[in-house]
Amino acid sequence: MNVQLTDYLQERQQVMMQALTKAIEQLDSPQRLKQAMLYSLEAGGKRVRPILMMASCESYGTDYREVLPVAIALEMVHTYSLIHDDLPAMDNDDYRRGKLTNHKKYDEATAILAGDGLLTYSFDIIAAATSLTDQQKVFLMSELSKVSGPKGMVAGQLLDMQAENKETNLEELEKIHTLKTGQLLRYAIVSGAYIGGASENQLTSIETFAHYIGLIFQVQDDILDVDGDPALIGKAVGSDVDNFKSTYPKLLGLDGAKQHKQLYVNEAKSALRNAGIKDSLLEELTDYLSNRNV
Repeated sequence: MNVQLTDYLQERQQVMMQALTKAIEQLDSPQRLKQAMLYSLEAGGKRVRPILMMASCESYGTDYREVLPVAIALEMVHTYSLIHDDLPAMDNDDYRRGKLTNHKKYDEATAILAGDGLLTYSFDIIAAATSLTDQQKVFLMSELSKVSGPKGMVAGQLLDMQAENKETNLEELEKIHTLKTGQLLRYAIVSGAYIGGASENQLTSIETFAHYIGLIFQVQDDILDVDGDPALIGKAVGSDVDNFKSTYPKLLGLDGAKQHKQLYVNEAKSALRNAGIKDSLLEELTDYLSNRNV
């Protein structure tokens, strides 16, 4: 990863953390609830979704600050999903990014409410954004509810659980991950382009690009669960095997998963060119996501 991209990622991560902290601190809510919400937001992470949103917006010549409220909202939705994913009834994880999971730091009830708070507050953040028109707000809130709800991420989470202890084919696996992981990534990229001023035809190609980014992200996640470094990932590897999850390495083998990931990378870059974006941060981010070690 080149120095310029490294600097960009670090700067945007700092921007997001400052904005997220400010958003929670200004809440008129019980202190314990605010602490639990902020605990998971501060747990680190790459801020991939908001950074993709900002980079997508910038690719069309618009200042990233135009999408900052939406990026904040999206990261809150993503963090809520992680809090709930870690619960005993779901993945039953003790650690997330090297720190105790929310229900281990606090308790299950507080963790559930912290997730609920982040999810619902996200829509308030968009509704109150002064940088967005009313038409943009309606579109962005409607799309966020679709990609995070029973048509998107929640559906993918259920399909993922149902696929445990079962043999799945590639088409079924792609469907699970397109919904569970890909929908929030798609929202990030498409929303950024939408606010950035992309044309209708460009948005169609951006949708295709975003679809493959979601698959690239998940394949690499699956690969890291097999041969990643626990010290970098922040949790033990092999949890997918322990939980009998359906994964790309399980279906295709480790080498096969890596080869298939490259096919997704090629398709993503082709769609990016069709969207009128060349030699951009989005192309560099595609390689970064494909080769990340955390």
